[in-house]
Amino acid sequence: MVRANGAVSLRELARVVQTSEVTVRRDVRALEAEGLLDRRHGGAVLPGGFTRESGFPQKSHLATAEKTAIADVAAGLVEEGEAVVVGAGTTTQELARRLARVPGLTVVTNSLLVAQALAHANRVEVVMTGGTLRGSNYALVGSGAEQSLQGLRVSRAFLSGSGLTAERGLSTSNMLSASVDRALVQAAAEVVVLADHTKLGTDTMFQTVPTDVMTRLVTDEPPPHDDRAATELQALADQGVQITVAGAVASGGEGMVGRRPRRESPLPVQRRGGPSAQLRSAPASMLEQQAAGDRPRVADMRRR
Repeated sequence: MVRANGAVSLRELARVVQTSEVTVRRDVRALEAEGLLDRRHGGAVLPGGFTRESGFPQKSHLATAEKTAIADVAAGLVEEGEAVVVGAGTTTQELARRLARVPGLTVVTNSLLVAQALAHANRVEVVMTGGTLRGSNYALVGSGAEQSLQGLRVSRAFLSGSGLTAERGLSTSNMLSASVDRALVQAAAEVVVLADHTKLGTDTMFQTVPTDVMTRLVTDEPPPHDDRAATELQALADQGVQITVAGAVASGGEGMVGRRPRRESPLPVQRRGGPSAQLRSAPASMLEQQAAGDRPRVADMRRR
């Protein structure tokens, strides 16, 4: 699967081979010891370290349910009549499909896939950058793209990438893509990073969004016993990043919103239109999804 797709998540492996993620994690560790793959947070990739980047066909089949949940939550941040920038990526493409329903919206993008998703949207204006087409992710890059963003100002930017750590922030494996992403960041008053759990704790070659520039992170709920993800989220929250965790989309429906306090305090989760509940403060348990009928949970975590 890794050879075919370039990368794969532990959650997907466990589903395909019908075993537990604990077993899959042990097997992946053994394969890494043989030099057949490299472990990454929540998954595995082909050997290649910081420089290897999967193409669009491979990325589009990774963590699809998680990307859908993230896009659902991110779309709820956009209001009618706003002007936003949306970067390239499979997660931002999912977001664009939902933004097509927001009237009066102006979307600036360097992604052909984002533009295509919005091409027939009613009352949504699409502004594309110039630049040179990068075929692996259908994005416009280079000096033409960067120059077209000069003097631009929008309310917020939605960006994705190859890796995310509290130490370096968002990063990507390609220098040209990173340069355009930095230009997109400069055009926005707020920066929202969209990253599924497989990217948490992964560091790639070129930094695009430093942690202190990130306004909000929208991610999915990491697998159980994934202490590294919980630790990374805690570190991001401690640096002032607002963190929204989208529940599994399989549940369907509307989520719940809460506030992320310090580690020693309980996490209040406010159900929309209902009473508040309490989650335990331990990093692993704070990300456990509480049963809410057929509704997913969205936990909005930020420093008090």
